[in-house]
Amino acid sequence: MIVADGGSNDQTADLVQQSGGQIVIGQPGRGLQMNLGAAQASGEILLFLHADTWLPENAVAQIHAAMQSNSQAVGGGFAQRLDSSRLIYRLIEHGNAFRVRVQRLVYGDQGLFVRRRHFEHLGGFADIALMEDFEFSQRCFKASAPLLLDGPIHVDVRRWERLGVARTTIRNWRIAQAWRRGVDANELYDRYYKM
Repeated sequence: MIVADGGSNDQTADLVQQSGGQIVIGQPGRGLQMNLGAAQASGEILLFLHADTWLPENAVAQIHAAMQSNSQAVGGGFAQRLDSSRLIYRLIEHGNAFRVRVQRLVYGDQGLFVRRRHFEHLGGFADIALMEDFEFSQRCFKASAPLLLDGPIHVDVRRWERLGVARTTIRNWRIAQAWRRGVDANELYDRYYKM
C-alpha cells in the first residue's frame, strides 16, 4: 500500500506508517500524486483509490483472476456500493456501472486498476487540476473495454449528503459535459470545489 500525499496537514503520514503502508509526499494534485505513487510501486498491476473509498477483502483476488483470465484486458474498476441505504444511491450505482460498460469511463472512486506496462506506455495521469481519471480512462480504454468487477468498492457519501444528491449528481454531469466540450480543467476545478 502506497499513499501519495500532496502536503496535507492532518495525520495522514502517521496513520499510514502505523498501518504498515508507505507514504510518498509530493506536490498537490491527484494526477501528480498518483503518478508519484505508481513510480514507487513494484507490481505489474496498479490500483488507484481515492481517499474516500475502501475495497472489499477479496479485491486483489478479483483483479488477479480477471486479468489472468483475459490477457487482452488492460484494466478496469469495481462496481460501487455507496455507503447509504437510500434508494437514490442504488440508482447512481447502476448509472455508474452503465457508464463503465457503455462509455468506457472508470472514475477514481471505482478503484481504477491497470496493467503497469499500459500505464507507462500512456505516460500515466495528466497533470491537470481535475478530470485526471476521466482523461486517463478516455486514453486507457480506447481500444480495450474496461473490466467491471463485482467488488463492491465502498464509497463515502458525505459530499452527496452535504450538497444534496440531486445537486451533486447534476453538478458532476455538467462538469463531465463541459470537459467533453473542451472547457479547461482549471475552470472545472473552480466549479467543482466552489460548491
